[in-house]
Order: sequence, then structure tokens, then C-alpha cells
Amino acid sequence: MKQLALTTRRAARRQGGIALLEALLAIVILGIGLLGTIGLQARAYSALSDASQRAEATMASEKLLGVMNADLANVFNYTMEEGKEASDALQPWAEETRRYIPGALLSVQVTPEARRVRVDISIRWQRKAADDMNLHQVTSYIAN
Repeated sequence: MKQLALTTRRAARRQGGIALLEALLAIVILGIGLLGTIGLQARAYSALSDASQRAEATMASEKLLGVMNADLANVFNYTMEEGKEASDALQPWAEETRRYIPGALLSVQVTPEARRVRVDISIRWQRKAADDMNLHQVTSYIAN
């Protein structure tokens, strides 16, 4: 009887601390999982920000094309080189676009063709200092 009690105590002593080890391992695994989740959230936020600025660039281009189409008599007043000051006709559009896309570089080329006018709109921006420049370019034709 004494031998059985002694063997049981030794087995219990060898198992002591296993629960603590299991708990620590579970905490480490949970921590790694949470770090992965945080990383995914950060990437999703970055992608959402890029998509938002691309949508703003698309809407700005479409808005300018609508304004130019409504003002066909003065369509050649809407030309602007990148990095240059906007003409009076383009000033409101350029200010609004730069408000929605901070640091945007805008370019508008208006080229006459046979029975239409070719309009090239280019909007470039950089979300972070280390990122590449994003480019949104639209080519459209307006009939005379």
C-alpha cells in the first residue's frame, strides 16, 4: 500500500507545471494570431485609402469632362501643364481636386482633331513619401 501511494505522488510531481506550460503556449499562439489580425487590418486600411483616392480622381476627371462639354466655345482654355498654375477656367476644378487628393499633380491637354477635340487628363499623387506615384489618366473625345 505504501508503495502505491509513493508511486502516485511521484507521478503527480512529474506532472506538476504542465498546466502552466500549456497556458503559456496558448497565450503565445493567441498573441501571434492577434498580431496577424492587426497586420491584416493595417493592409486593409491602406488599400481602402488608395481606392478612395482613385475614386476621387475618377470623379474629378468625369466632372471636368462634363464642364468642358458644356463650355465647347472655350474648350481650349482648359489646358494646363503639370506643375503649372491653372487657368481661370480650370482654377475651381484644380482647387477642388487638390482638396480631395492632397498633393495632386494635375495635367490637362486639349488637342484639336478633324471633327472633334481630344482631351487628356492626368492626375498623379503619392499617398506616402516612400510609395510610388499613383497615376489616373483619362483620354476622351468631345465632338465639335
